[in-house]
Amino acid sequence: MDWLQLFFLHPVSLYQGAAFPFALLFNYLCIMDSFSIHARYLFLLAGGAALALAAMGPFAMLVFIPALCATVLICSLGPQDVHRWAFLFQMGWQTLCHLGLHYTEYYLQERPSVRFCITLSSLMLLTQRVTSLSLDICEGKVEGASRGLRDRSSLSEHLCKALPYFSYLLFFPALLGGPLCSFQKFQACVQRSRNLCPRRSVWVLPWRGLQMLGLECLKVILRITLTAGAGLTHCQQLQCIFVMWSTAGLFKLTYYSCWILDDALLHAAGFGPGFGQSPGEEGSISDADIWTLETTHRISLFTRKWNQSTARWLRRLVFQQGGAWPLLQTFAFSAWWHGLHPGQVFGFLCWALMVEADYLIHTFASLFIRSWPMRLFYRALTWAHAQLIIAYIMLAVEARSLSSLWLLCNSYNSVFPVVYCILLFLLGKRKHTFN
Repeated sequence: MDWLQLFFLHPVSLYQGAAFPFALLFNYLCIMDSFSIHARYLFLLAGGAALALAAMGPFAMLVFIPALCATVLICSLGPQDVHRWAFLFQMGWQTLCHLGLHYTEYYLQERPSVRFCITLSSLMLLTQRVTSLSLDICEGKVEGASRGLRDRSSLSEHLCKALPYFSYLLFFPALLGGPLCSFQKFQACVQRSRNLCPRRSVWVLPWRGLQMLGLECLKVILRITLTAGAGLTHCQQLQCIFVMWSTAGLFKLTYYSCWILDDALLHAAGFGPGFGQSPGEEGSISDADIWTLETTHRISLFTRKWNQSTARWLRRLVFQQGGAWPLLQTFAFSAWWHGLHPGQVFGFLCWALMVEADYLIHTFASLFIRSWPMRLFYRALTWAHAQLIIAYIMLAVEARSLSSLWLLCNSYNSVFPVVYCILLFLLGKRKHTFN
């Protein structure tokens, strides 16, 4: 239970909650047109710097340095080169920081600083924004500033051109969490006037608060149930299945609560759905589509809906770039982005196999299961099986040591992914008949 207790501390939520008054103040001043555009960018940037220093302490420099370097690259490189260099620099920097965490955990056998863990989480989100912005510039969706540092403009003009990019990379509502906000949406929200404030947005924050309250009550019930029983270390036979399911349920409820809080903070600052939507831009999404995640019987649909903005980002960054085995490449990159811990490597590889098996199994079933009673039975059976496989993957990814991973793999829970692997092998031979 040691790693569970560490997971539930969640100091990030405290800092996110402390940022709410400043988010509401920013939104109010924008609605009242009390800010110039440059003042708005500076407010968001200063808030991000203050929040980083409060949450990360001296480790905040590990976020400031790559944000500054990414801004310089964006302002100095052409559209054809900016994405490649921004991606290599940002992932290289993040990987070095993750290696520092590996050194602390696996070599020194010490628990890492909470502030350092918050810094790594913020770096991962920074990587999303850097690569999303560089892809937008590369694809022509955002006009780059590659000539901004080459012409004979004054220093103040150079800084004004770089300010929106730097502010976007460090703006405080998305510094520690939240769904990925595109640069186009960010810019449109910052430049909005008082006429762009939907009345329906008033009820969003109370609704988010009620959702979080309900999730916290469910977490208390599950935590009491799990504490009263045996853990994976002491469970016996089929009891391990219930332990795995309830433990994964605690993880999911914690993620849902954090995502709702992050979404509420963005909305409080004026970056929620309905604000600054460009005509050709995909709609804003929330990472916590709880109903779909808990009712779907398809692992592939769960994968697309779990942390939706990150799933879209991975699809755009890796999956849609072509090449062989795009699904495997996407999950391999996700393991790299998360830090390449042993449990993450095993978990994401298993996840890729389960998604591939899911496509084949449901394609096969749609061809041979016709009657509605059989379809209903099939859906119930695959829902239970999918939820248990997802719980297995979640515990593998969250495992912080090889011993925890071995306990999971050596339990009865491994039967569920093994069944899908066998079906993947058997149905893969008949794949041409499905096509």
